Amino acid sequence: MGYTCIEKIIMNNLGLKHVRPNDIVTINVDRVMIHDIFVPFVSEKFEEMGFDKIWDPEKVVLIYDHLVPTSRVEDVRHFQIGDAFAAKYGIKNVHRGEGICHQLMPEAGYVKPGDVVFGTDSHTTTYGSIGAFSSGVGYTEMAAILGTGQLWIKVPETIRVTIDGKLPAGVMSKDVILRLIGDLGADGANYKALEFAGSAVDSMSIASRMTIANMSVEAGAKVGLFAPDEKVAEYCEVSVEEIPDISADEDAKYVKEIRYKAEELLPVVACPSSVDKIKPLTEVEGTPIDQVFIGSCTNGRLEDLEIAAKVLRGKKVADYVKLIVTPASREVYRQASQAGILETLIKAGAIITHPGCGLCCGRSGGILSEGERVVATNNRNFLGRMGPSSVEIYLSSPAIAAASAVAGRIALPAL
Repeated sequence: MGYTCIEKIIMNNLGLKHVRPNDIVTINVDRVMIHDIFVPFVSEKFEEMGFDKIWDPEKVVLIYDHLVPTSRVEDVRHFQIGDAFAAKYGIKNVHRGEGICHQLMPEAGYVKPGDVVFGTDSHTTTYGSIGAFSSGVGYTEMAAILGTGQLWIKVPETIRVTIDGKLPAGVMSKDVILRLIGDLGADGANYKALEFAGSAVDSMSIASRMTIANMSVEAGAKVGLFAPDEKVAEYCEVSVEEIPDISADEDAKYVKEIRYKAEELLPVVACPSSVDKIKPLTEVEGTPIDQVFIGSCTNGRLEDLEIAAKVLRGKKVADYVKLIVTPASREVYRQASQAGILETLIKAGAIITHPGCGLCCGRSGGILSEGERVVATNNRNFLGRMGPSSVEIYLSSPAIAAASAVAGRIALPAL
């Protein structure tokens, strides 16, 4: 009787020889992440529950990313509460303005293959890209984890997604995950594990896998998992032998199996105002736009900025369009600067901002005005997310976003 990736992680974590979907288990937590928006609520609930110490302060990471730097007085209070909470309970892993939590956690080595990680953000699913069971929780659950080091969960059923072949030029992993979300629907994978496999998946970079794992939650998934390989070992600076065996067995049981031929996948966009409202680029090509945003925990990594620079090299952003580029972390910013990527973007007319969540969550400079239209590489296009509810948000890959900035309308990149 075989097991899926998520089942193996849970069995390894608990020392069990057998689990099945829908079993209720109390899992041991390897790492938690709390970001600046939630820290006041977590700290209040933690003390309300009567805890007087954190189970293991070394396993707690506090990251200020959504609100920094801020122009709002009320946001500063979040930082003050976070600093006081960290000092009181011995939390040393505090990152202030160094980048987005979902970039920093794997980048700084806080997550390893086979780990169980929870964060106060729905896109904590990102770390499934390196073989971790990672998922978002609310502040009540986080407070309980801080006090106990454990959390009860239901073992998720698994949907296996196999992608074989070679992606066509101009098609990125963002197009792949948007297509999948469109096919499944926004609730098509509720509390399921999405398990990705196939030759096209094997050839993807870690950054590309992160994009897919990040957006798995947009179909309702508990986690988006990739079995660790040599690329993961290199990224995590460990040997392949050190990685726990969490690859799915050949006779593993799945609630659903989905297969794609990579060569048949097309550039797509998510249209306003739902992530599962997917259309081929050709159906919306030529739609006038006012702004482009390249960044977020979905597509703000070095690979994404490189692709944008490739599209923009020697070109200029349309006169009436604003292009805002936000690197996902300070390290990504540094590498992009050293490689000349930022210079290319600036010459094209881009506005480069500090690392962080930025415009994606509408808490930083660049929000749009009534009735404006934006092409963005982030993960959500809900009403009111980047300005008034009349703003139209189209989600796309960095390649489409960059090409659209030059054309002044939604456009196909020439790659």
